[in-house]
Amino acid sequence: MKKIFLVEDEKNLRDLLVSYLINEDYDVTAFEDGISAKEAIPLNPDLWVLDIMVPGMNGYALIKEIKKNNLETPVIFMSARSAELDRVIGLEMGSEDYLPKPFLPRELILRINRLLKIDNKVKIKSKVFIGSSIFDRQRRVVLNEEKEEIPLTVKEYDFLEFLINNRGKAIERTTIIDNVWGINYFGSERVVDDTLRRLRKKIPDLPLETVYGYGYILKENL
Repeated sequence: MKKIFLVEDEKNLRDLLVSYLINEDYDVTAFEDGISAKEAIPLNPDLWVLDIMVPGMNGYALIKEIKKNNLETPVIFMSARSAELDRVIGLEMGSEDYLPKPFLPRELILRINRLLKIDNKVKIKSKVFIGSSIFDRQRRVVLNEEKEEIPLTVKEYDFLEFLINNRGKAIERTTIIDNVWGINYFGSERVVDDTLRRLRKKIPDLPLETVYGYGYILKENL
């Protein structure tokens, strides 16, 4: 059973998220302040969910300690503050994902499932080869064979990461939308095809195949 540490000072939200996570068969430990969470870092959970503004020690200070202990431990930030600013700062500090409040608990579950890759049980690698390009999770960039950064939008990066996490599997368009755009996305499934078209243009040797009438599959030989 995967172990998740949740840091949230708002009791009602904390209890709600714990309930959802337990229902998904996660082993959850919740903390109401940063100091008690810091003391638990050596216990090495599989994933942290951090509220940025918690008493004692904020999420920014906590993620420094978490990444110092184990750089590969994934972290999801939550915040009700300026979403864009917190997202950028969080990513710069090494978080794997960011969720602005308010959000549906199910969306958090989907993001956790994606990061922990329950389905394929593949360990997260900080760098992955995609054709002749390099997908670098730590820096959240993709580099071409000349080691130059390929400019990607946030959704293009998230989409590519989801494909890599599920490489070798045929993925249905609706599953891609739920995991990349969120379960509340309202729009055409064509957004998947349009985003892939741009990705293929930016990464010409992207080892991706179309599964006609269904979705896409990223080939194993990355």
